[in-house]
Amino acid sequence: MPMEESSKTVKVEICKILKKIDALQFGAFRLTSGKISPYYIDLRVIPSFPDAFHKVCNFYVGFIKAEIGAENFERIAGIPIAGIPFASLIAYHLQKPFLYIRKDIRLHGRQRRIEGIIAPGDRVLLIDDLITTGLSLKRAARAIRTEGGVVNDAVVLLDREEGGKGKLEKSGIKVHALLKVSEIANSLFEIGAIDEEQLKTILRQIKKR
Repeated sequence: MPMEESSKTVKVEICKILKKIDALQFGAFRLTSGKISPYYIDLRVIPSFPDAFHKVCNFYVGFIKAEIGAENFERIAGIPIAGIPFASLIAYHLQKPFLYIRKDIRLHGRQRRIEGIIAPGDRVLLIDDLITTGLSLKRAARAIRTEGGVVNDAVVLLDREEGGKGKLEKSGIKVHALLKVSEIANSLFEIGAIDEEQLKTILRQIKKR
């Protein structure tokens, strides 16, 4: 991604992508955390659209270089399941070793929670699609730290603004989000992709946390 590309331009482009692939749905959805949400942004479908996937991963890469600096971590870890495809492509572009975290310890083979090579002292950047409560990222950080790795930062495409960022920061992990859900909601409303009631639905969910 060209360095001159502004943060606002990137955010607008991501919103256009989400609209094009119909990623935002309204209804009653149970999230990974167990919470019920009146809306759902399905970022798992992005890899099914090669052009969108390529653009989004480029946005991640540019954001990571500007916000964190590629010299400030040795490895990249994908959070199961949605973060793994993004993390693998980001690691490839940044030429960093790739890891991924299993949801549970394997009961066969090496019986590991982390797949990939990690050495004590390695600084590991966590990658996920979004953050709600931060529980998945917190579990992943715990697994890496158990292996002797160091986790200081996590990058997500979307912060749902429901308290996860603050919880992670209490664990010593700074969360960097390309977009907040309030920014997506307002942008989609401005271009007529959602109506006023749908905008209010998303903003009410943020206030409920």
